[in-house]
Amino acid sequence: MTSLAHLPPLRDVIARFDLGARKALGQHFLLDLNLTARVAAAAGDLAGVTVIEVGPGPGGLTRALVESDAKAVIAVERDSRFVAALADVVEAAAGRLTIVEADALAVDMTAIAPAPRAIVANLPYNVGTPMLVGWLRQIREFRSLTLMFQKEVVERIVAVPRTKDYGRLAVMSQWLAEARLVFDIPPQAFSPPPKVMSAVVHITPRVLPDDAPSFKDMERVVAACFNQRRKMLRAGLKGLVAQPESLLEAAGIPPTARAEEVDVAGFVRLAHAWRAHQDAQG
Repeated sequence: MTSLAHLPPLRDVIARFDLGARKALGQHFLLDLNLTARVAAAAGDLAGVTVIEVGPGPGGLTRALVESDAKAVIAVERDSRFVAALADVVEAAAGRLTIVEADALAVDMTAIAPAPRAIVANLPYNVGTPMLVGWLRQIREFRSLTLMFQKEVVERIVAVPRTKDYGRLAVMSQWLAEARLVFDIPPQAFSPPPKVMSAVVHITPRVLPDDAPSFKDMERVVAACFNQRRKMLRAGLKGLVAQPESLLEAAGIPPTARAEEVDVAGFVRLAHAWRAHQDAQG
């Protein structure tokens, strides 16, 4: 296990390289190394795993990942200011840390890291959700995702039916994976402090049956249903089929149900019913 205890404090690194957080990039730096160690630990056993970090910034979480049992760490950083600032960590990691200067939204994580791979990241607030949705499309390619978001986003990921946070993100996440909120992180742990609480979520892929709906079909049906979440499902489904009641009947869902009342299994049945309808239409 590599020790980086000899490296300068993160605040010194920030001052030395003039690394002020950029609001436009949604940057909030986690400087408490005890907390970054907790985030890395939340990823579980990383032995033999290549870990991808997004937005390492001054390198707090990066240090914790290098000090873990991970086989290697690949950090994807869009802001070029941090590449030089991470040089000391790269050197101390003795070949186990690689910095990729790129926009993570445009990077295929499976192309830059061999399997088994995991993502551990303090995600920029302004692009965290689109990143997660993109990774869910490839979720079977990852051992796990351990991600830090605004707590309200994590609550939307783990929400259950009949709650205000239950929506598209919950259904898609829980269909493809098991997700649990690990712990909260208060605003004062960051520099600069965000206006909201943050939280860490741990996501591990499920093994889906061979006849599972395609991601595209599931995403389209779920989006249609939650497009008018306050109305009955048949209102949203009218955008997909002329007679939505037939889909609901085939899926075993009451015609008066609303999207927020339907569990993940119900949406799976609905996606199957919609695909069968499309195939019948030729």
